[in-house]
Amino acid sequence: RVTIVDTDGNLFVDDIVAGDLWFFPTGLPHSIQALEQGCEFLLAFDDGGFSENETLLLTDFLLHTPSEVIAKNFGWTDEIVAMLPKHDLYIFPGPKPGPLKDDRSPKSGDSIGTPYTFHMSKFPATEYPGGSSKVVDSRNFPVTTISCALIKVDQGGMREMHWHPNADEWQLFLEGEARMTVFDTGSLARTFNYRAGDVGTVPRAAGHYIENIGDGPMTVLALFASPRYQDISLQSLLALLPPELVKAHLGLPDEVIAVLKQERQSVVAGSSRQQPSR
Repeated sequence: RVTIVDTDGNLFVDDIVAGDLWFFPTGLPHSIQALEQGCEFLLAFDDGGFSENETLLLTDFLLHTPSEVIAKNFGWTDEIVAMLPKHDLYIFPGPKPGPLKDDRSPKSGDSIGTPYTFHMSKFPATEYPGGSSKVVDSRNFPVTTISCALIKVDQGGMREMHWHPNADEWQLFLEGEARMTVFDTGSLARTFNYRAGDVGTVPRAAGHYIENIGDGPMTVLALFASPRYQDISLQSLLALLPPELVKAHLGLPDEVIAVLKQERQSVVAGSSRQQPSR
């Protein structure tokens, strides 16, 4: 269960499950409570210099404020101030939250008009010949300043050759095994293998692909420090350009150029291979 209070004094409370998202704008007070089975989540920030260890904590704030100031601020007696924790609380035990409706303010109802959660678990994926993808950005989650793509690639498939013109890409591989080559200007290229739990990164506008080299499905979460997700498909680019321009660059025959696909394929199907690239 997540809660957040905005600068107008509105309370937003919602329950989320595996696969869902929340977004907390900088400086707005919020909390995260585990429900029945506990929870594990990935935190991503739009500022690479941010430290989670520098989070403003309620108890830490009070511990570093003179007790007489706290008493004056709240109208409390010294006895009440003495009841406050003697150390800061960051991740700590507490009672299981009750029904969601009981935590929601009568003023806010089911929503305060600015949803800070996105139920990505219920969001339909776009299917492709070799897998699927879900893209969340400010077009379907207006409050966010970052964007993401959850990409699933079938065995032997590949996230097509492409690049992102507006942001660096940060990847967390969630399932399976993958291989990625990243090409940057100046003839710089590197190829790496990844497995679940590994992290990858691609500089802005650097060409790359992500190939499934494992024996089952591969899933990767890609994050971008931009409110809008953008990509350029290499095949779509070649299909949209004048055919003679493509032929002048690549020397391909007309019949090959004619069948290039203008629509983004995103995830293409293919056969498995285990041999390292050369």
